[in-house]
Amino acid sequence: MPVIFKWKRKASGLAAVVSELEESVAARDGDRTESAFAAMMAGVQSASDAEHVLAGPRLAALIPEFPATGPRPMLAMAAGYCVERGADPAACAEPILDGVHQGLLDALEFARRWAATGEEELPEPDTKIIDDALLARLGGDVHEALQLALAWCAAMEWQPPALAVLCRSAEVRRRDTSALLSACRDLAALERHDLTCLAYALAVLDDEPLVVLHRPTGTGYEIRIGGIGDNFQLHTLLAHVLVGGGHVPGARPSAESVRLATDPEPAQGRTEAVATGAFELLAPDGERIWNEGLPDDIPVVEGRRLLVLDEPAYQRSWNADRFFPHLPGTAELTRVLTADETRTWLARTS
Repeated sequence: MPVIFKWKRKASGLAAVVSELEESVAARDGDRTESAFAAMMAGVQSASDAEHVLAGPRLAALIPEFPATGPRPMLAMAAGYCVERGADPAACAEPILDGVHQGLLDALEFARRWAATGEEELPEPDTKIIDDALLARLGGDVHEALQLALAWCAAMEWQPPALAVLCRSAEVRRRDTSALLSACRDLAALERHDLTCLAYALAVLDDEPLVVLHRPTGTGYEIRIGGIGDNFQLHTLLAHVLVGGGHVPGARPSAESVRLATDPEPAQGRTEAVATGAFELLAPDGERIWNEGLPDDIPVVEGRRLLVLDEPAYQRSWNADRFFPHLPGTAELTRVLTADETRTWLARTS
């Protein structure tokens, strides 16, 4: 599970420090900006929550003002930390997510140029690799090559601030992040950056209607889900709604596993609570939907995500903690399908 920030707190005058950074950036004074940036980073770590609330949007707004070869990810980290301490995630999200997207695209361009040189193996994302020979190998303008190399090395630094805004606002998650998710998955596929948490957060569904067919009883249900980080959590909530609600037979999940899946307050550290599987989750074509996967993996059939539940092939259990501690999941039964509706949906499955 992602642990995002662990900075200590003391009292400080963060507002004045941020004002100095804003003024130095506006004046295009490099030395003054460098000094103000260092003071801001120290001030963010020691500020009160009330100061974080005010500073977060101001710091996020500065992100586009910093060159791509500068400390943009660190500024985003500072804004993200303010969100962790109470700043409005929606007010901070756009500059952070735009920065993430550009950083991922630049990292992908680095990989493309590297491969074009004939090198089969991509380098580790470490600034120690950056030298004149590497920049020359990438070709083109040296400044641009440096930007791409730094993006390759800093891609994972964008993950914590992105998670800070995505895990705290359904409004942020409802924005069109499809291009960002595509870039994230493309970079992760190169197997040099662990972007699992970012990819999962970008794929979280909110206020999503789901048609669920329970094959053993031949019954069907419309369930609206939101904020669910993975299919372990989905599995628990489906069992809570359907078994716990008396709609289908089986062992209902424990109250503690349901609480951990839905409680707005995150668990303080890892618990020993265990959830037990009640179903086999299947796609309409009969392929298994893995608990390790996402609700986004459930195929869309005629405009609705369609999930089939069957008897579990074997007994399985897992730790009941949710993937994103700060993101409570919801699953609400909105309607029991009629027998005719259920037969129609079942006819679309294998």
